[in-house]
Amino acid sequence: MVLFEEINGKKVPRGSEEDIKNYLDYQKTQKSRKVSNSKSGEKSNFFARMMENSPMSRLDRYIIGKFLGTYFFSIALIISIAVVFDANENVDKFLQHDVSIHEIIFDYYLNFIPFYSNLFSQLFVFIAVIFFTTKLADNSEIIAMMSTGVSFKRLLRPYMLSATLIAIMNYGLGAYIIPQGNVKRVNFENKYKNRKILNYAANVQMEVDSGVIAYMGRFENAQKIGFDFTLDKFENKKLVKHLQATTIQYDTLSYEPYHWIITNYQTRDLQGMRENISHGTKLDTIIKMEPSDLLITRDMEMTLTSPELDKYIERQKARGFANIQKFEIEYWKRGASAFATFILTLIGVSISARKRKNGMGIALGSGLALILAYILFQTVSSSFASNAGMPAIIAVWIPNTIFAIIAYFYYRKAPR
Repeated sequence: MVLFEEINGKKVPRGSEEDIKNYLDYQKTQKSRKVSNSKSGEKSNFFARMMENSPMSRLDRYIIGKFLGTYFFSIALIISIAVVFDANENVDKFLQHDVSIHEIIFDYYLNFIPFYSNLFSQLFVFIAVIFFTTKLADNSEIIAMMSTGVSFKRLLRPYMLSATLIAIMNYGLGAYIIPQGNVKRVNFENKYKNRKILNYAANVQMEVDSGVIAYMGRFENAQKIGFDFTLDKFENKKLVKHLQATTIQYDTLSYEPYHWIITNYQTRDLQGMRENISHGTKLDTIIKMEPSDLLITRDMEMTLTSPELDKYIERQKARGFANIQKFEIEYWKRGASAFATFILTLIGVSISARKRKNGMGIALGSGLALILAYILFQTVSSSFASNAGMPAIIAVWIPNTIFAIIAYFYYRKAPR
């Protein structure tokens, strides 16, 4: 037991040494607790003030959490089912070609999942919006929100914030990250699933420089060799030089780009009415073309990032290469698909915000019909761009334009 005696205005503890030591330890413990409690109180007050001053209200955070949670859950559910069905369908091919587990998992399915998740992101957004918004309406939560003075326009804010996050994520993944993984996925599919690897090109003609036209009768990608090669140079629309060779091969060991080796060639220099002819067996030369310019492999457009696609399209247009519609469609589709997130979110909220006697059935049915119509429009317009010469940017944005009008119509009919 510790007693205190006042000496010169100060309280001095009296007792055994053990009691005094226990008392002093107790006092230290109490002081440390007070300090920690004061710090935690300051932190809790800081977070409370931050949440109070946040531009997002509790309603916004609630809807954003529901939106993103349902969106990612639907992706996980549907893609898991897709992986199971794909594995079941292709297990015979994997066993037939003796594919290793490492290749199946890391080269194929780890790139399969993000690609198809991003490809059908608009479908997942639409399903997520209709699903959880219909539940909010059935539970009279939307009626309660609007009864407090929240307008439908104000209710859309957390939906559009969520759509913005998803659109930015989809565009970033689709334009820069997923194409890098698609290289392994496409190579795997071409090697083991489709077995349609295109290793040659026939009757290739392109402009390799200003006024210089190259032609190959056939190009073999495996050996990087071309046959029946000709190179013509024009000045003022007149042929001034003509080179003809039996073979031309790309030098893969050279440090210089565009390095080709021509064998068994003949050149003709045309100078007015005069003509100089020369022959040779081998010629090392620089021609501004690469094997990748001569051969377009299956799904090659999916393996290029957006900057690479832009450069590839410009280069091929400058060379007079005609078969670039798929690349232009892929380039413009990435931005259009991200923007479609806003349109489909608005349609989904407008359809499902009203409370119905039949619950989710009508809203989900009409929503699925609309998303299937959107996918159909995308397919048809892309076919027009590929086969009918329609500009790719117009073909890709036609579905968004039509469904933006539909979204405005449903927005006007939404509950106020």
